Amino acid sequence: MHYLPLNYIEPVFRPPSEARSLILQVTNGCSYNACTFCDMYTAPQKKFRAKAAAEIEADIDRVAGLIPGVERVFLADGDAMALSVRRLEQTLTAIHQKLPAVRRVSAYCLPRNVSKKSVEELTRLRELGLGIVYVGIESGDDTVLAGVRKGETYQSSLEALQKLKAAGIKTSVMVLTGLGGTRFWQQHAINSARLCSAAQPDYLSTLVLSLPNGDARLREGYGGEFKLPDQAGLLAEMALFLRHLELDRTVFRSDHASNYLVLKGMLGRDKERLLAQVEAAINDPDGSRLRPEWARGF
Repeated sequence: MHYLPLNYIEPVFRPPSEARSLILQVTNGCSYNACTFCDMYTAPQKKFRAKAAAEIEADIDRVAGLIPGVERVFLADGDAMALSVRRLEQTLTAIHQKLPAVRRVSAYCLPRNVSKKSVEELTRLRELGLGIVYVGIESGDDTVLAGVRKGETYQSSLEALQKLKAAGIKTSVMVLTGLGGTRFWQQHAINSARLCSAAQPDYLSTLVLSLPNGDARLREGYGGEFKLPDQAGLLAEMALFLRHLELDRTVFRSDHASNYLVLKGMLGRDKERLLAQVEAAINDPDGSRLRPEWARGF
């Protein structure tokens, strides 16, 4: 493993599936950074800014000089798609020219940033190598989205996902189990499934809401009332979510360390099998090899 003297502003986050990718930081932090469930970009050093083009190209040059065989690149931080199309084209072109072995470039993506780009512009980015984006829709329920101050709606998320699909960019969608609390869990599950069914993403994953720094910000957004469902409640929510999903060919993963029950399959082919796994865990939690609390990670 080569040491890469890149200009990271830490901490730097990436999706689990990008563990083997070169992390190329093109922005710092998140341009929105108002979601009450997220503490990833609240540290003093994580104030949003776009890195200068010269900084990014210098990092690419360093990598090209050390490990020119890099095949995958993840554009960090939480909001690379906030960059203008011109800046993204510039970065993707530099990657293509100086790291010719790269087969795929990926990034996190907020729906609001897709709304500012046309299908034609997104298609151009795909042609330059942007193969997949990770979209945290979190929920498809407008009450929940407003409660957590996501700044998105069912419709804005759907339009962004449809635009990305039209441009040929693959999408990996993330839903946060537990985000509706014990009060809105049913509508959160049903409307999240409805949004995913309408969008037909290439990949779908679920994570359990985790609040390592406490729930004060989240409770404030919900008017002071929020309670995270317990293990049984989270499993019931997952069953309801799966039951309402109508997907044709989506890779489904619920294997993040925050989840009690590991689920993997292709939806809709494996829907009944996955539902049976969840229902078995609900009926017999002790015999279902659920992840113990000490083993759960956030």
